[in-house]
Amino acid sequence: MLVGNKGDLVDLRMVPTEDAVEFAEDQGLFFSETSALTGENVESAFLKLLEEINSVVSKKALECGNGYYDADKLKGSNVDVILGGELEISEMKKLSSCSC
Repeated sequence: MLVGNKGDLVDLRMVPTEDAVEFAEDQGLFFSETSALTGENVESAFLKLLEEINSVVSKKALECGNGYYDADKLKGSNVDVILGGELEISEMKKLSSCSC
């Protein structure tokens, strides 16, 4: 995914939107313009990325260490997404359940 930030600073734009869209298409990427200042499109960019990750994971087998895990076995699993809240890196590490 290609994300253009500082979308609120239209007059200071360094890359025209059309160029960014063209580059993203050429590279097979999703494109979104966001503004961290106003929060515009930030949540939708993350949700689009999560949707794509879910789509890829549901189509492929997952490789973890020396073992292979069938994606069908993951069906029904939940991914909790915290939006609009603050989560420290150390807290995020505590939440990790990967055994790779």
